[in-house]
Amino acid sequence: MTSAFAPLGLSEKLCETVARLGFEEPTPIQSAAVPELIKGGDVLGQAATGTGKTAAFALPAVEVFAGTEAKPGAPRVLVLTPTRELCLQVSESFVNLGQDSGLETCPIYGGQDYSRQIRLLKRGVHVVVATPGRALDHLHRGTLDLSHVQFFVMDEADEMLDMGFAEELEELTAALPETHQTALFSATLPERILEIANKHLKNPKHIVIEKNTTEEAPRVPQVAYVVARPHRLAALARILEVEEAELAICFARTRVEVDEVTEAMRARGFSVEALHGGLDQASRDRVMKRAKNGSIELIVATDVAARGIDLENLTHVVNLGLPASPETYVHRIGRTGRAGRSGTAISVIEPREHRRLRFLESHTKAKIEVRTVPTLTDARAKRLSALKNSIAEELSNTEQSERYRVIVESLCTQFDPMDVACAAVSLANRAVNGTGDEEEIPEPMFFDRPKRERARASRLTETPEAGMSRIFIGAGHKSGVRPGDIVGAIANEAGIASRKIGAIEITESFTLVEVEKSVASAVVESLKDSTIKGRRVTIKFDRAPKRFDDREEGTGKPKRQFDKRDDRKKNHRGKAKDKKKKSSDTSRFYE
Repeated sequence: MTSAFAPLGLSEKLCETVARLGFEEPTPIQSAAVPELIKGGDVLGQAATGTGKTAAFALPAVEVFAGTEAKPGAPRVLVLTPTRELCLQVSESFVNLGQDSGLETCPIYGGQDYSRQIRLLKRGVHVVVATPGRALDHLHRGTLDLSHVQFFVMDEADEMLDMGFAEELEELTAALPETHQTALFSATLPERILEIANKHLKNPKHIVIEKNTTEEAPRVPQVAYVVARPHRLAALARILEVEEAELAICFARTRVEVDEVTEAMRARGFSVEALHGGLDQASRDRVMKRAKNGSIELIVATDVAARGIDLENLTHVVNLGLPASPETYVHRIGRTGRAGRSGTAISVIEPREHRRLRFLESHTKAKIEVRTVPTLTDARAKRLSALKNSIAEELSNTEQSERYRVIVESLCTQFDPMDVACAAVSLANRAVNGTGDEEEIPEPMFFDRPKRERARASRLTETPEAGMSRIFIGAGHKSGVRPGDIVGAIANEAGIASRKIGAIEITESFTLVEVEKSVASAVVESLKDSTIKGRRVTIKFDRAPKRFDDREEGTGKPKRQFDKRDDRKKNHRGKAKDKKKKSSDTSRFYE
Protein backbone atom coordinates (compact mmCIF):
# COMPACT_ATOMS: atom_id res chain seq x y z
CA MET A 1 0.00 0.00 0.00
CA THR A 2 1.46 3.39 -1.02
CA SER A 3 1.94 5.87 1.82
CA ALA A 4 0.13 9.20 1.58
CA PHE A 5 3.47 10.79 2.52
CA ALA A 6 5.37 9.33 -0.46
CA PRO A 7 4.22 12.02 -2.95
CA LEU A 8 5.83 14.64 -0.69
CA GLY A 9 9.25 13.30 -1.64
CA LEU A 10 9.91 11.06 1.38
CA SER A 11 11.81 7.80 1.04
CA GLU A 12 10.11 4.46 1.58
CA LYS A 13 12.09 3.95 4.81
CA LEU A 14 10.92 7.25 6.28
CA CYS A 15 7.34 6.58 5.14
CA GLU A 16 7.44 3.30 7.07
CA THR A 17 8.64 5.14 10.19
CA VAL A 18 5.85 7.68 9.81
CA ALA A 19 3.25 4.93 9.43
CA ARG A 20 4.55 3.13 12.51
CA LEU A 21 4.18 6.34 14.50
CA GLY A 22 0.48 6.39 13.56
CA PHE A 23 0.41 9.18 10.97
CA GLU A 24 -1.93 8.28 8.12
CA GLU A 25 -1.94 11.38 5.93
CA PRO A 26 -0.14 14.73 5.90
CA THR A 27 -1.72 17.89 7.26
CA PRO A 28 -2.11 20.95 4.99
CA ILE A 29 1.04 22.62 6.33
CA GLN A 30 3.03 19.41 5.78
CA SER A 31 1.71 18.96 2.24
CA ALA A 32 2.71 22.52 1.36
CA ALA A 33 6.04 22.81 3.18
CA VAL A 34 7.72 19.38 2.97
CA PRO A 35 8.26 19.24 -0.85
CA GLU A 36 9.59 22.81 -0.93
CA LEU A 37 12.02 22.20 1.93
CA ILE A 38 13.27 18.93 0.43
CA LYS A 39 14.02 20.83 -2.80
CA GLY A 40 16.12 23.27 -0.76
CA GLY A 41 13.85 26.32 -0.91
CA ASP A 42 13.12 28.72 1.95
CA VAL A 43 9.68 28.71 3.58
CA LEU A 44 7.70 31.35 5.47
CA GLY A 45 4.88 29.47 7.20
CA GLN A 46 1.98 30.96 9.10
CA ALA A 47 0.30 28.22 11.10
CA ALA A 48 -1.05 27.86 14.62
CA THR A 49 -0.06 25.20 17.15
CA GLY A 50 -1.81 21.90 16.49
CA THR A 51 -1.56 22.07 12.67
CA GLY A 52 1.38 19.65 12.43
CA LYS A 53 4.05 22.23 11.63
CA THR A 54 6.78 20.45 13.66
CA ALA A 55 6.73 17.51 11.27
CA ALA A 56 6.57 19.98 8.37
CA PHE A 57 10.22 20.89 8.99
CA ALA A 58 11.37 17.74 10.82
CA LEU A 59 10.48 15.35 7.96
CA PRO A 60 12.57 17.20 5.33
CA ALA A 61 15.50 17.42 7.78
CA VAL A 62 15.42 13.66 8.41
CA GLU A 63 15.04 12.94 4.69
CA VAL A 64 17.95 15.16 3.61
CA PHE A 65 20.49 14.74 6.43
CA ALA A 66 20.02 11.12 7.52
CA GLY A 67 23.18 9.17 6.72
CA THR A 68 25.43 12.25 6.70
CA GLU A 69 28.37 12.61 9.09
CA ALA A 70 27.56 13.84 12.58
CA LYS A 71 30.36 16.26 13.51
CA PRO A 72 31.15 17.00 17.19
CA GLY A 73 29.57 20.29 18.20
CA ALA A 74 28.80 21.22 14.59
CA PRO A 75 25.17 20.40 13.69
CA ARG A 76 23.81 20.52 10.16
CA VAL A 77 20.33 21.52 11.40
CA LEU A 78 19.57 24.24 13.97
CA VAL A 79 16.03 24.71 15.29
CA LEU A 80 15.28 27.60 17.65
CA THR A 81 12.19 27.54 19.90
CA PRO A 82 10.98 30.12 22.46
CA THR A 83 10.48 27.81 25.46
CA ARG A 84 12.06 24.80 27.08
CA GLU A 85 8.84 22.79 26.79
CA LEU A 86 8.60 23.38 23.06
CA CYS A 87 12.32 22.63 22.69
CA LEU A 88 11.83 19.22 24.27
CA GLN A 89 8.70 18.52 22.24
CA VAL A 90 10.39 19.37 18.93
CA SER A 91 13.46 17.36 19.92
CA GLU A 92 11.27 14.36 20.71
CA SER A 93 9.67 14.63 17.26
CA PHE A 94 13.11 14.56 15.60
CA VAL A 95 14.12 11.53 17.69
CA ASN A 96 10.95 9.63 16.78
CA LEU A 97 11.07 10.47 13.06
CA GLY A 98 14.81 9.81 12.82
CA GLN A 99 14.88 6.58 14.84
CA ASP A 100 15.43 4.38 11.73
CA SER A 101 17.74 6.80 9.94
CA GLY A 102 20.54 7.22 12.45
CA LEU A 103 19.80 10.91 12.91
CA GLU A 104 21.31 12.23 16.16
CA THR A 105 19.44 15.05 17.93
CA CYS A 106 20.45 17.16 20.93
CA PRO A 107 18.13 19.53 22.84
CA ILE A 108 19.89 22.42 24.61
CA TYR A 109 17.91 24.70 26.88
CA GLY A 110 18.22 26.71 30.06
CA GLY A 111 17.73 25.04 33.42
CA GLN A 112 19.71 21.92 32.52
CA ASP A 113 23.35 21.29 33.46
CA TYR A 114 25.82 22.43 30.80
CA SER A 115 28.04 19.36 31.16
CA ARG A 116 25.36 16.96 29.94
CA GLN A 117 24.65 19.12 26.88
CA ILE A 118 28.36 19.49 26.11
CA ARG A 119 28.83 15.70 26.25
CA LEU A 120 26.00 15.19 23.76
CA LEU A 121 27.38 17.86 21.44
CA LYS A 122 30.90 16.41 21.53
CA ARG A 123 29.52 12.99 20.66
CA GLY A 124 28.39 14.39 17.32
CA VAL A 125 24.87 15.46 16.32
CA HIS A 126 22.97 16.21 13.14
CA VAL A 127 20.29 18.35 14.76
CA VAL A 128 20.37 20.85 17.62
CA VAL A 129 17.04 22.06 18.96
CA ALA A 130 17.63 25.01 21.28
CA THR A 131 16.24 28.01 23.08
CA PRO A 132 18.00 31.21 21.90
CA GLY A 133 19.61 32.11 25.22
CA ARG A 134 21.24 28.73 25.84
CA ALA A 135 22.30 28.38 22.18
CA LEU A 136 24.09 31.72 22.47
CA ASP A 137 25.79 30.62 25.70
CA HIS A 138 27.19 27.53 23.97
CA LEU A 139 28.27 29.66 21.01
CA HIS A 140 30.24 31.97 23.34
CA ARG A 141 31.76 28.98 25.18
CA GLY A 142 32.92 27.50 21.91
CA THR A 143 30.95 24.28 22.47
CA LEU A 144 28.56 24.99 19.57
CA ASP A 145 29.84 25.63 16.05
CA LEU A 146 27.21 26.97 13.64
CA SER A 147 29.49 27.28 10.62
CA HIS A 148 28.28 23.91 9.23
CA VAL A 149 24.53 24.57 9.56
CA GLN A 150 22.74 23.94 6.28
CA PHE A 151 19.14 24.09 7.49
CA PHE A 152 17.99 26.77 9.97
CA VAL A 153 14.47 26.81 11.49
CA MET A 154 12.82 29.51 13.63
CA ASP A 155 9.75 27.95 15.25
CA GLU A 156 7.13 30.17 16.95
CA ALA A 157 9.12 33.22 15.81
CA ASP A 158 6.49 35.69 17.01
CA GLU A 159 6.67 34.22 20.50
CA MET A 160 10.48 34.49 20.53
CA LEU A 161 10.26 38.19 19.74
CA ASP A 162 7.54 38.73 22.35
CA MET A 163 9.86 37.14 24.91
CA GLY A 164 12.66 39.57 24.03
CA PHE A 165 14.98 37.28 22.04
CA ALA A 166 15.47 39.69 19.11
CA GLU A 167 19.15 40.39 19.89
CA GLU A 168 19.93 36.71 20.46
CA LEU A 169 18.34 35.82 17.11
CA GLU A 170 20.45 38.43 15.32
CA GLU A 171 23.67 37.18 16.89
CA LEU A 172 22.88 33.53 16.17
CA THR A 173 21.94 34.17 12.54
CA ALA A 174 25.15 36.16 12.10
CA ALA A 175 27.11 33.03 13.10
CA LEU A 176 25.49 30.91 10.35
CA PRO A 177 27.29 30.30 7.04
CA GLU A 178 26.39 32.64 4.20
CA THR A 179 24.72 29.85 2.23
CA HIS A 180 22.05 27.97 4.13
CA GLN A 181 18.35 27.12 3.92
CA THR A 182 15.88 28.86 6.26
CA ALA A 183 12.35 28.10 7.41
CA LEU A 184 10.41 30.50 9.61
CA PHE A 185 7.15 29.44 11.24
CA SER A 186 4.92 31.81 13.18
CA ALA A 187 1.30 31.88 14.33
CA THR A 188 1.06 35.55 13.33
CA LEU A 189 3.02 37.72 10.90
CA PRO A 190 3.39 41.20 12.41
CA GLU A 191 5.64 43.78 10.78
CA ARG A 192 8.75 42.81 12.74
CA ILE A 193 8.42 39.15 11.69
CA LEU A 194 8.14 40.22 8.06
CA GLU A 195 11.29 42.33 8.51
CA ILE A 196 13.19 39.25 9.73
CA ALA A 197 11.80 37.19 6.85
CA ASN A 198 12.87 39.80 4.28
CA LYS A 199 16.34 39.92 5.79
CA HIS A 200 17.08 36.20 6.21
CA LEU A 201 14.88 34.32 3.71
CA LYS A 202 15.60 34.12 -0.02
CA ASN A 203 12.50 34.08 -2.24
CA PRO A 204 10.56 32.05 0.30
CA LYS A 205 7.38 30.14 -0.39
CA HIS A 206 4.72 31.83 1.74
CA ILE A 207 2.33 29.31 3.26
CA VAL A 208 -0.73 30.34 5.27
CA ILE A 209 -2.75 27.68 7.08
CA GLU A 210 -5.89 28.87 8.82
CA LYS A 211 -6.83 26.80 11.83
CA ASN A 212 -10.51 25.96 11.52
CA THR A 213 -11.83 26.81 14.96
CA THR A 214 -15.41 26.26 13.78
CA GLU A 215 -14.84 22.50 13.54
CA GLU A 216 -13.25 22.40 16.98
CA ALA A 217 -16.03 24.29 18.76
CA PRO A 218 -18.68 21.50 18.93
CA ARG A 219 -16.16 19.18 20.60
CA VAL A 220 -15.22 21.80 23.17
CA PRO A 221 -18.27 23.24 24.92
CA GLN A 222 -17.54 26.79 26.08
CA VAL A 223 -18.95 27.94 29.41
CA ALA A 224 -18.57 31.24 31.28
CA TYR A 225 -19.25 32.08 34.92
CA VAL A 226 -19.57 35.77 35.87
CA VAL A 227 -18.24 36.39 39.39
CA ALA A 228 -17.22 39.47 41.35
CA ARG A 229 -13.43 39.63 41.67
CA PRO A 230 -13.22 38.93 45.45
CA HIS A 231 -15.05 35.61 44.92
CA ARG A 232 -13.21 34.33 41.82
CA LEU A 233 -11.08 31.71 43.59
CA ALA A 234 -13.96 30.37 45.70
CA ALA A 235 -16.02 30.11 42.51
CA LEU A 236 -13.17 28.38 40.66
CA ALA A 237 -12.87 25.75 43.38
CA ARG A 238 -16.59 25.07 43.42
CA ILE A 239 -16.83 24.88 39.62
CA LEU A 240 -13.99 22.36 39.36
CA GLU A 241 -15.47 20.32 42.19
CA VAL A 242 -18.88 20.07 40.54
CA GLU A 243 -17.35 19.49 37.08
CA GLU A 244 -15.29 16.55 38.44
CA ALA A 245 -12.32 17.48 36.24
CA GLU A 246 -9.80 14.68 35.80
CA LEU A 247 -7.07 17.19 34.94
CA ALA A 248 -7.57 20.92 34.39
CA ILE A 249 -5.21 23.70 33.40
CA CYS A 250 -6.05 27.18 34.66
CA PHE A 251 -4.49 30.14 32.86
CA ALA A 252 -3.49 33.22 34.86
CA ARG A 253 -1.95 36.43 33.53
CA THR A 254 1.27 36.67 35.57
CA ARG A 255 3.55 34.40 37.55
CA VAL A 256 2.53 36.26 40.73
CA GLU A 257 -1.12 35.46 40.03
CA VAL A 258 -0.18 31.86 39.22
CA ASP A 259 1.39 31.47 42.68
CA GLU A 260 -1.59 33.13 44.36
CA VAL A 261 -4.11 30.87 42.65
CA THR A 262 -1.99 27.77 43.31
CA GLU A 263 -1.78 28.43 47.05
CA ALA A 264 -5.49 29.30 47.28
CA MET A 265 -6.55 26.11 45.50
CA ARG A 266 -4.15 23.99 47.54
CA ALA A 267 -5.68 25.44 50.70
CA ARG A 268 -9.09 24.33 49.39
CA GLY A 269 -7.95 20.72 49.15
CA PHE A 270 -6.94 20.47 45.48
CA SER A 271 -3.84 18.64 44.31
CA VAL A 272 -2.34 21.49 42.29
CA GLU A 273 0.98 22.55 40.76
CA ALA A 274 2.18 25.87 39.33
CA LEU A 275 3.87 26.26 35.94
CA HIS A 276 5.59 29.54 35.06
CA GLY A 277 8.90 30.99 33.92
CA GLY A 278 10.29 31.14 37.46
CA LEU A 279 10.59 27.35 37.76
CA ASP A 280 13.79 25.49 36.96
CA GLN A 281 13.72 22.59 34.51
CA ALA A 282 13.69 19.90 37.19
CA SER A 283 10.56 21.42 38.73
CA ARG A 284 8.87 21.65 35.32
CA ASP A 285 9.67 18.03 34.56
CA ARG A 286 8.24 17.00 37.93
CA VAL A 287 4.99 18.90 37.25
CA MET A 288 4.59 17.30 33.83
CA LYS A 289 5.31 13.82 35.19
CA ARG A 290 2.70 14.23 37.93
CA ALA A 291 0.17 15.56 35.41
CA LYS A 292 0.65 12.61 33.06
CA ASN A 293 0.40 9.93 35.76
CA GLY A 294 -2.71 11.45 37.32
CA SER A 295 -1.09 12.57 40.59
CA ILE A 296 -2.51 16.08 40.30
CA GLU A 297 -5.86 17.46 39.22
CA LEU A 298 -4.99 21.08 38.45
CA ILE A 299 -2.14 22.99 36.79
CA VAL A 300 -2.07 26.78 37.11
CA ALA A 301 0.05 28.30 34.35
CA THR A 302 0.95 31.35 32.30
CA ASP A 303 0.53 31.22 28.51
CA VAL A 304 4.25 31.22 27.79
CA ALA A 305 5.06 28.45 30.29
CA ALA A 306 2.26 26.25 28.89
CA ARG A 307 3.31 26.49 25.22
CA GLY A 308 3.97 23.13 23.62
CA ILE A 309 2.23 21.12 26.34
CA ASP A 310 -0.08 18.35 25.11
CA LEU A 311 -1.67 16.21 27.85
CA GLU A 312 -3.96 13.42 26.74
CA ASN A 313 -5.80 13.34 30.09
CA LEU A 314 -6.57 17.08 30.06
CA THR A 315 -10.35 17.42 30.40
CA HIS A 316 -10.84 21.10 31.29
CA VAL A 317 -9.24 24.41 30.34
CA VAL A 318 -10.02 27.38 32.59
CA ASN A 319 -9.49 31.06 31.81
CA LEU A 320 -9.22 33.06 35.01
CA GLY A 321 -10.24 36.25 33.28
CA LEU A 322 -10.37 36.60 29.49
CA PRO A 323 -7.06 36.94 27.63
CA ALA A 324 -6.24 40.13 25.76
CA SER A 325 -6.58 38.64 22.27
CA PRO A 326 -9.15 36.24 20.79
CA GLU A 327 -6.30 34.24 19.21
CA THR A 328 -4.92 33.49 22.69
CA TYR A 329 -8.39 32.40 23.81
CA VAL A 330 -8.73 30.00 20.86
CA HIS A 331 -5.23 28.66 21.45
CA ARG A 332 -6.01 28.00 25.13
CA ILE A 333 -9.31 26.20 24.65
CA GLY A 334 -7.84 24.15 21.80
CA ARG A 335 -5.64 22.32 24.31
CA THR A 336 -8.55 20.09 25.33
CA GLY A 337 -10.82 18.06 23.08
CA ARG A 338 -7.96 17.10 20.76
CA ALA A 339 -7.96 14.01 18.56
CA GLY A 340 -11.63 13.34 19.21
CA ARG A 341 -11.32 13.44 23.00
CA SER A 342 -13.95 15.27 25.03
CA GLY A 343 -13.21 18.45 26.89
CA THR A 344 -14.70 21.63 28.33
CA ALA A 345 -13.52 25.24 28.17
CA ILE A 346 -14.45 27.37 31.19
CA SER A 347 -14.00 31.11 31.70
CA VAL A 348 -14.34 32.67 35.16
CA ILE A 349 -14.82 36.36 34.44
CA GLU A 350 -15.67 39.62 36.15
CA PRO A 351 -18.85 41.55 35.29
CA ARG A 352 -16.89 44.13 33.29
CA GLU A 353 -15.69 41.35 30.92
CA HIS A 354 -19.19 40.09 30.20
CA ARG A 355 -19.64 42.09 26.98
CA ARG A 356 -16.50 40.58 25.45
CA LEU A 357 -18.14 37.16 25.35
CA ARG A 358 -20.20 38.18 22.32
CA PHE A 359 -17.03 39.11 20.45
CA LEU A 360 -15.45 35.74 21.30
CA GLU A 361 -18.59 33.95 20.10
CA SER A 362 -18.26 35.75 16.79
CA HIS A 363 -14.57 34.88 16.56
CA THR A 364 -14.98 31.18 17.40
CA LYS A 365 -18.36 30.85 15.67
CA ALA A 366 -19.56 28.92 18.69
CA LYS A 367 -21.95 29.64 21.54
CA ILE A 368 -20.55 30.46 24.99
CA GLU A 369 -23.08 29.39 27.61
CA VAL A 370 -23.26 31.72 30.61
CA ARG A 371 -24.05 29.78 33.79
CA THR A 372 -24.51 30.68 37.42
CA VAL A 373 -21.87 29.48 39.86
CA PRO A 374 -22.88 26.19 41.53
CA THR A 375 -24.53 26.79 44.87
CA LEU A 376 -23.40 25.42 48.20
CA THR A 377 -26.22 22.89 47.93
CA ASP A 378 -24.88 21.73 44.54
CA ALA A 379 -21.40 21.31 45.98
CA ARG A 380 -22.61 19.38 49.04
CA ALA A 381 -24.75 17.10 46.87
CA LYS A 382 -21.71 16.34 44.71
CA ARG A 383 -19.60 15.58 47.79
CA LEU A 384 -22.24 13.30 49.28
CA SER A 385 -22.52 11.47 45.95
CA ALA A 386 -18.77 10.90 45.95
CA LEU A 387 -18.92 9.74 49.57
CA LYS A 388 -21.73 7.32 48.71
CA ASN A 389 -19.60 5.80 45.93
CA SER A 390 -16.66 5.46 48.30
CA ILE A 391 -18.80 3.70 50.89
CA ALA A 392 -20.21 1.34 48.24
CA GLU A 393 -16.65 0.52 47.17
CA GLU A 394 -15.64 -0.09 50.79
CA LEU A 395 -18.58 -2.48 51.30
CA SER A 396 -17.12 -4.73 48.62
CA ASN A 397 -13.95 -5.06 50.71
CA THR A 398 -15.20 -7.62 53.22
CA GLU A 399 -11.84 -8.02 54.98
CA GLN A 400 -11.78 -4.36 55.99
CA SER A 401 -15.40 -4.31 57.15
CA GLU A 402 -14.93 -7.39 59.38
CA ARG A 403 -12.58 -5.39 61.60
CA TYR A 404 -15.43 -3.07 62.61
CA ARG A 405 -18.30 -5.55 62.81
CA VAL A 406 -18.02 -5.93 66.62
CA ILE A 407 -18.38 -2.15 67.10
CA VAL A 408 -21.37 -1.97 64.74
CA GLU A 409 -23.13 -4.94 66.39
CA SER A 410 -22.61 -3.40 69.82
CA LEU A 411 -24.06 -0.06 68.69
CA CYS A 412 -27.02 -1.76 67.02
CA THR A 413 -28.04 -3.34 70.33
CA GLN A 414 -28.38 0.17 71.79
CA PHE A 415 -29.61 2.16 68.77
CA ASP A 416 -31.59 1.67 65.61
CA PRO A 417 -29.27 0.25 62.84
CA MET A 418 -30.41 3.03 60.48
CA ASP A 419 -29.41 5.69 63.02
CA VAL A 420 -26.02 3.98 63.44
CA ALA A 421 -25.43 4.04 59.68
CA CYS A 422 -26.49 7.70 59.41
CA ALA A 423 -24.14 8.68 62.24
CA ALA A 424 -21.26 6.84 60.55
CA VAL A 425 -21.92 8.59 57.24
CA SER A 426 -22.14 11.95 59.03
CA LEU A 427 -18.76 11.39 60.69
CA ALA A 428 -17.21 10.28 57.40
CA ASN A 429 -18.63 13.32 55.62
CA ARG A 430 -17.15 15.72 58.21
CA ALA A 431 -13.81 13.92 58.05
CA VAL A 432 -13.67 14.07 54.25
CA ASN A 433 -15.48 17.33 53.44
CA GLY A 434 -14.99 19.40 56.59
CA THR A 435 -17.51 21.05 58.85
CA GLY A 436 -19.38 22.82 56.04
CA ASP A 437 -18.85 26.40 57.23
CA GLU A 438 -18.63 27.76 53.68
CA GLU A 439 -20.69 30.68 52.47
CA GLU A 440 -22.73 31.15 49.34
CA ILE A 441 -21.03 33.03 46.52
CA PRO A 442 -23.12 36.17 45.85
CA GLU A 443 -24.40 36.89 42.38
CA PRO A 444 -22.49 39.63 40.56
CA MET A 445 -23.96 43.08 40.11
CA PHE A 446 -24.08 44.56 36.63
CA PHE A 447 -24.09 48.30 36.33
CA ASP A 448 -25.43 50.08 33.28
CA ARG A 449 -23.55 53.24 32.44
CA PRO A 450 -25.79 56.28 32.98
CA LYS A 451 -26.62 58.18 29.84
CA ARG A 452 -24.83 61.49 29.60
CA GLU A 453 -25.73 64.49 27.53
CA ARG A 454 -22.09 65.28 26.93
CA ALA A 455 -19.20 63.09 25.87
CA ARG A 456 -17.64 61.06 28.65
CA ALA A 457 -14.95 63.01 30.43
CA SER A 458 -11.54 61.38 30.36
CA ARG A 459 -10.36 59.68 33.53
CA LEU A 460 -7.52 62.18 33.38
CA THR A 461 -9.94 64.67 34.93
CA GLU A 462 -10.53 62.52 37.99
CA THR A 463 -8.46 62.08 41.14
CA PRO A 464 -7.20 58.55 41.99
CA GLU A 465 -9.41 56.33 44.09
CA ALA A 466 -8.92 56.44 47.85
CA GLY A 467 -5.78 54.59 48.90
CA MET A 468 -4.37 54.57 45.36
CA SER A 469 -1.53 56.43 43.65
CA ARG A 470 -1.40 57.20 39.94
CA ILE A 471 1.73 56.46 37.89
CA PHE A 472 2.63 57.97 34.51
CA ILE A 473 4.17 55.68 31.85
CA GLY A 474 5.49 57.33 28.71
CA ALA A 475 4.09 54.86 26.19
CA GLY A 476 0.59 54.43 24.79
CA HIS A 477 -1.40 53.08 21.86
CA LYS A 478 1.19 54.30 19.36
CA SER A 479 3.74 52.00 20.99
CA GLY A 480 1.34 49.06 20.91
CA VAL A 481 0.80 49.09 24.68
CA ARG A 482 -2.11 47.03 26.01
CA PRO A 483 -3.44 46.67 29.59
CA GLY A 484 -1.88 43.20 29.80
CA ASP A 485 1.56 44.68 29.09
CA ILE A 486 1.20 47.11 31.99
CA VAL A 487 -0.10 44.50 34.44
CA GLY A 488 2.61 42.04 33.39
CA ALA A 489 5.38 44.62 33.77
CA ILE A 490 4.24 45.65 37.25
CA ALA A 491 3.60 42.10 38.45
CA ASN A 492 6.81 40.60 37.08
CA GLU A 493 9.31 43.44 37.56
CA ALA A 494 8.05 44.76 40.88
CA GLY A 495 6.67 41.47 42.20
CA ILE A 496 3.37 43.17 42.99
CA ALA A 497 0.18 41.12 43.22
CA SER A 498 -2.27 41.94 40.44
CA ARG A 499 -4.99 42.71 42.98
CA LYS A 500 -2.99 45.78 44.05
CA ILE A 501 -3.31 47.24 40.54
CA GLY A 502 -6.31 49.45 39.86
CA ALA A 503 -7.63 51.35 36.86
CA ILE A 504 -5.53 51.65 33.70
CA GLU A 505 -6.06 54.28 31.01
CA ILE A 506 -4.08 54.17 27.78
CA THR A 507 -3.94 57.21 25.49
CA GLU A 508 -2.16 57.59 22.18
CA SER A 509 1.15 58.63 23.70
CA PHE A 510 1.10 57.69 27.38
CA THR A 511 -0.53 55.49 30.01
CA LEU A 512 -1.85 56.14 33.51
CA VAL A 513 -2.14 53.28 36.00
CA GLU A 514 -3.30 53.31 39.59
CA VAL A 515 -1.67 51.11 42.25
CA GLU A 516 -2.06 50.90 46.00
CA LYS A 517 -0.14 53.68 47.77
CA SER A 518 1.76 51.15 49.89
CA VAL A 519 3.51 49.72 46.81
CA ALA A 520 3.57 52.77 44.51
CA SER A 521 7.19 53.75 45.23
CA ALA A 522 8.39 50.19 44.72
CA VAL A 523 6.58 50.02 41.37
CA VAL A 524 8.14 53.27 40.12
CA GLU A 525 11.65 52.23 41.20
CA SER A 526 11.34 48.74 39.68
CA LEU A 527 9.98 49.93 36.34
CA LYS A 528 12.61 52.65 35.89
CA ASP A 529 15.19 50.04 34.85
CA SER A 530 12.85 47.85 32.81
CA THR A 531 11.41 47.98 29.30
CA ILE A 532 7.84 47.98 28.01
CA LYS A 533 7.22 46.64 24.51
CA GLY A 534 10.97 46.35 24.06
CA ARG A 535 12.01 49.93 24.88
CA ARG A 536 12.76 52.09 27.90
CA VAL A 537 10.07 54.61 28.77
CA THR A 538 9.55 57.39 31.29
CA ILE A 539 8.11 56.14 34.61
CA LYS A 540 7.09 58.64 37.30
CA PHE A 541 4.33 59.61 39.67
CA ASP A 542 1.58 61.43 37.81
CA ARG A 543 1.21 65.05 38.83
CA ALA A 544 -2.40 65.75 37.85
CA PRO A 545 -3.22 69.46 37.33
CA LYS A 546 -5.41 70.86 40.09
CA ARG A 547 -7.61 72.54 37.49
CA PHE A 548 -9.85 69.51 37.55
CA ASP A 549 -10.59 69.62 41.27
CA ASP A 550 -13.75 71.72 41.06
CA ARG A 551 -16.01 71.80 38.00
CA GLU A 552 -19.40 73.33 37.32
CA GLU A 553 -22.15 70.81 36.99
CA GLY A 554 -22.98 69.84 33.42
CA THR A 555 -20.24 71.94 31.81
CA GLY A 556 -16.94 70.32 32.71
CA LYS A 557 -15.58 73.89 33.13
CA PRO A 558 -13.82 75.15 36.28
CA LYS A 559 -16.05 76.89 38.77
CA ARG A 560 -15.94 80.65 38.61
CA GLN A 561 -15.69 82.58 41.86
CA PHE A 562 -17.37 85.98 42.39
CA ASP A 563 -17.04 88.81 44.88
CA LYS A 564 -20.01 89.41 47.12
CA ARG A 565 -22.36 92.02 45.67
CA ASP A 566 -23.67 93.31 49.03
CA ASP A 567 -20.72 95.63 49.57
CA ARG A 568 -21.16 97.15 46.13
CA LYS A 569 -24.80 97.98 46.86
CA LYS A 570 -23.84 99.72 50.07
CA ASN A 571 -21.14 101.86 48.44
CA HIS A 572 -22.18 103.06 44.96
CA ARG A 573 -19.36 105.53 44.86
CA GLY A 574 -16.76 102.91 45.53
CA LYS A 575 -16.66 101.54 42.03
CA ALA A 576 -12.91 101.89 41.87
CA LYS A 577 -12.66 99.88 45.04
CA ASP A 578 -14.90 97.21 43.57
CA LYS A 579 -12.64 97.07 40.53
CA LYS A 580 -9.62 96.22 42.58
CA LYS A 581 -8.05 92.89 41.88
CA LYS A 582 -10.60 90.45 40.59
CA SER A 583 -10.79 87.27 42.56
CA SER A 584 -9.63 84.49 40.30
CA ASP A 585 -8.35 80.96 40.48
CA THR A 586 -6.73 81.02 37.03
CA SER A 587 -3.32 80.66 38.63
CA ARG A 588 -4.35 77.13 39.55
CA PHE A 589 -4.36 76.21 35.87
CA TYR A 590 -0.61 76.53 35.74
CA GLU A 591 0.43 74.96 39.03
